[in-house]
Amino acid sequence: MKVLLLEDEYMLRVSITEFLEELGLEVVGFSNGERAFDAIYETHFDLYLLDVNVPGMNGFDLLRTLRKEGNKTPAIFLTSMVNITDLQEGYKSGCCDYIRKPFDLTELQVRIMQALKSFYHEGENRIDFGEGLIYDTENFTLMHNDHNITLSKTEKEIFTVLLKHTNQVVSVEMFQDEIWGEYVDPANIRVQINNLRKKLPIEIIQNRRGLGYIIER
Repeated sequence: MKVLLLEDEYMLRVSITEFLEELGLEVVGFSNGERAFDAIYETHFDLYLLDVNVPGMNGFDLLRTLRKEGNKTPAIFLTSMVNITDLQEGYKSGCCDYIRKPFDLTELQVRIMQALKSFYHEGENRIDFGEGLIYDTENFTLMHNDHNITLSKTEKEIFTVLLKHTNQVVSVEMFQDEIWGEYVDPANIRVQINNLRKKLPIEIIQNRRGLGYIIER
């Protein structure tokens, strides 16, 4: 999962980034709203964490603009603004949650997991693929008969993209956009996918020749 973090307070941005990376999330941080806005059109993100009062475009305007353009990626506001009017403005802008500063990083973790689970997995805590293969949506871990399956960072990202597009064929171009954000040799992508498939005890990733790959449920 790739997270965009818009936060102009340097130490807080670093703390949040380090904390989320330990959870296995990839974080790209910005201190300027306009730069964050531009990045969204260059790279795919699975979640936005947005401060409101930042240089350039403020968080409310950024998300409001994205929603008007049809962008539905879940967003959480992280802000010191405590007025009920500001809270209402945040939800009107299209956020799924609103956290008032200061907050505990564990609270942020819980809010993030809930937002991602609700948006991408329809509230499921565990996705059962059968034959003992389980995906834990709260901890982003894949298990077989209660034993973790160790995946590389890229393999986790590939699995996440496939799971997010369950019952849809994911093309090489979609992998390039959502994981790397740039052109990657298709042969290298296929090698990574084949390595992932070899680690799975059952064939849940199907190859649609000439089209891409799919997980069907």
